[in-house]
Amino acid sequence: MKTAKPNVSNFKDFKRTLLEWVAIALAEKPNAKVNSLIAIPYNPYEPQPYEHWTLKGMLDLDNELRVAGEFWDFFGGQGTYNELLDCFEKAGIELRSEIDKYFSRFNK
Repeated sequence: MKTAKPNVSNFKDFKRTLLEWVAIALAEKPNAKVNSLIAIPYNPYEPQPYEHWTLKGMLDLDNELRVAGEFWDFFGGQGTYNELLDCFEKAGIELRSEIDKYFSRFNK
C-alpha cells in the first residue's frame, strides 16, 4: 500500500520491489502463479480517474495497480469500498462537533 501521490523515484523503487518479490517466488517455485501489485487506498482526483504523472510507463496499470474501490473490493470482496465509505461518513456525522472543535484551534 502506498500514498496517493508518490514521486517518480518511489515508483521506480516500487517496481523494483515487485520484480524482486516475483523473482524470489519463482526461484523457489518455478511454476507458481504469482500476482503482485501496488495499492493506493484512495483517489485524490475523484471523480476523475487516478492519473498521477509518475505512473506513466512505470507500471502495467491493469495488472500492477489497484486504486480506491478497485483495491478495497479486490482485498475485501465486492462492495467493500462502498461499505468503508459509509463507515467514514457515519463516523464523520457522529463525531462532527468533536472534529470541528479539534480543528478550530488551528484557525487562530
